[in-house]
Amino acid sequence: MFRPRIIPVLLLRNKGLVKSIKFKNHRYIGDPINAVKIFNDLKADELVFLDILAIKENRTISPEFVKNVGEEANMPFAAGGGITTLEQIKAVIAAGAEKVVINTKASIEPDFIRAASETFGSSTIVVCIDVKKKLLGREQTWISGGNKPTGIDPVDFAQEIENKGAGEIIIQSIDCDGTMNGYDIQLIRKISQAVRIPVVALGGAGNIEHLKLAYREGYANGLAAGSMFVYHGARNGILINYPEKVEIGTIIR
Repeated sequence: MFRPRIIPVLLLRNKGLVKSIKFKNHRYIGDPINAVKIFNDLKADELVFLDILAIKENRTISPEFVKNVGEEANMPFAAGGGITTLEQIKAVIAAGAEKVVINTKASIEPDFIRAASETFGSSTIVVCIDVKKKLLGREQTWISGGNKPTGIDPVDFAQEIENKGAGEIIIQSIDCDGTMNGYDIQLIRKISQAVRIPVVALGGAGNIEHLKLAYREGYANGLAAGSMFVYHGARNGILINYPEKVEIGTIIR
């Protein structure tokens, strides 16, 4: 039986690992390379690194950092943050990342996704769609690190980037980010049913039951989280962790 990938998403800010709540209130977690070493021991399926200041500072995630991760990681990993050119994608892939994650550029210039997928292969190109609800509940995508609304419906956007050649979508709820109260299952399900490419759920996971729901009711191919894999206990003590095989097995049973 198909088993969804379980994916820690690690946020980079000023070379440190941080965690946010609804894209705000960033808390320092620790050294990212040390986290990679721990996830090696815990046998994580894959990792995602996102530099959350890159687009604001008009740069990309550091290829040198990506190279350091690649030298340490035993699992596949994706890297994103500020990617706007084919040359930047080439540099990140050459540094060791299996995939690149694109957000703002995909919205501003969807044809960039076509050019990227034709140049590097669709399996290399991941588009992260950040979604937040308006006051009346209508959903729209956001860009620039969740600071700028686009007015674009997430389902329409997901279908467009699939048509442009994206190989995978990360669908992230800004409203659920860091809350650990569960994914936006309805949002995940809508995206999963609207496209044929793999969909990775992100935003709100706090326990194994949340992962189960995203897989069983949201039909996600990948189950990603941040807080769930860096916090432990009722007081959210910092502890890098990952579900054991027995727990992961319950997701598909």
